[in-house]
Amino acid sequence: MRILFVGDIVGKPGRRAVRDLLPGLVTGYDVTLIIANCENAAGGFGVTKDVVDELYDMGIHVLTSGNHIWDKREIERFIDEYDTLLRPANYPPSTPGRYSAVVSHLGGEPVGIINIEGRVFMKALDCPFRTIDHIIETMSRETRCIIVDFHAEATSEKQAMGWYLDGRVSAVIGTHTHVQTADERVLPHGTGYITDAGMTGAFNSVLGMKTEDALHRFLTLRPNKFEVAKKNICLNGVLIDIDASSGRCRSLERLAVPLD
Repeated sequence: MRILFVGDIVGKPGRRAVRDLLPGLVTGYDVTLIIANCENAAGGFGVTKDVVDELYDMGIHVLTSGNHIWDKREIERFIDEYDTLLRPANYPPSTPGRYSAVVSHLGGEPVGIINIEGRVFMKALDCPFRTIDHIIETMSRETRCIIVDFHAEATSEKQAMGWYLDGRVSAVIGTHTHVQTADERVLPHGTGYITDAGMTGAFNSVLGMKTEDALHRFLTLRPNKFEVAKKNICLNGVLIDIDASSGRCRSLERLAVPLD
């Protein structure tokens, strides 16, 4: 079973990369399931209903997110309408939306997807380690194949989660920093791991935003509006090969595919 995880989609350039590159990747790598982080897909901050529908129409099966999922206020009006639009699990119990899903495509083994958020240099949410224990306990009754999107800032926290879940899930994929890391591997007990899957968007930028906007904030220490950059578009992600019978990851390959 081959699963494609697409790194954080940033704005219209990121969506264009998915639209134009995804069909070739699915065919070329014989992909059976597509997961993508969408929290920056609408103008670089948050996501709208139209953008969610657009991403599903492109062939993505599951959309994960993170702290920016709440940037567009309208999200609270429609997030409950989708079974496979996920927000992090460790927000307060009254938070709208789902944090996990079990899906099956092309007649294959069901795959569980869990979204969780880190706490280091981020909001003081519930403990991601203890929170995910309960979710895995329930989900493992349905499937051996489980993918975790760990949306976190600190590499140490992400690595700790990888080791914590080694042998209990098929893969731990880090998101949030928009910088693809070169530490992809399969941990000793069969869990695929990468600290960050990277970004899908314009790379002549600072994390997908226009460089002049980011520089203005660093140089002046004053808030200013960020706009999505448009040049040097690339799709970052990882290809995960899983043994469906055991749920163990056979390989995890880093992808960086230019559009132009």
